[in-house]
Amino acid sequence: MTAPRIVSAEEWQDEWERLLVKEKELTHAHDAMAAARRRMPWVAVGKQYRFEGPEGPMSLLDLFEGRRQLIVYRAFFDPGVHGQPEDTAGVERGKACFGCSMMADHIGNLAHVNARSTTFAFASRAPQPEIARLKKRMDWTMPWYTITDDFDADFGVDEWHGTNAFLRDGDRIYRTYFINGRGDAELGNTWSLLDITALGRQESWENSPPGYPQEPPYVWWRRHDEYDPNPTSPADHWHPTLPE
Repeated sequence: MTAPRIVSAEEWQDEWERLLVKEKELTHAHDAMAAARRRMPWVAVGKQYRFEGPEGPMSLLDLFEGRRQLIVYRAFFDPGVHGQPEDTAGVERGKACFGCSMMADHIGNLAHVNARSTTFAFASRAPQPEIARLKKRMDWTMPWYTITDDFDADFGVDEWHGTNAFLRDGDRIYRTYFINGRGDAELGNTWSLLDITALGRQESWENSPPGYPQEPPYVWWRRHDEYDPNPTSPADHWHPTLPE
């Protein structure tokens, strides 16, 4: 390994300030990309998808948990997936794929995402008892549902991981965004998750279409154990004007 130059503190500060200009440009480019996502068209979800949850059958609408938006990460914890061997004496049962497991380890406290009327969940084809066992072992707490129909094929995640964002207006559901590949590597914290949704962080500094729900930044922030059990966000009171 060839080490970089060794410089004085003053030279280091000059170099850092030059690089900071580029980092600010990158931040502004990220903001612009999030703004473009908020201007993506929506597509109505017409099929009635069914999942299995810890308490039994659930619809896609149920996965919203009453909130305005839903983000679903398709994790590969399925029969036949690498890392999930058959039940054999002396062999530990399914572990889920390594990459999806790393993704799960990066998920922050979802109370902050929920406070923006957004639900985040995992979905796989493993049965619920196996999912519960894995979550307990790995100390994961995100909602995790079992896919029972064509949801994964219809939304581009039957052969590769990916994340879909949805929004509901009453009982009507719309797909608003999709990201996969290395794009998933950016997800995990509150901001990166909200930035792929149709409504974003819902803060007044964001470049959003006219009439989108927003409020001043910081005012809604709480320690994760200090949110109201049913926090409200500007999205809860927003009624989009949709074509018939």
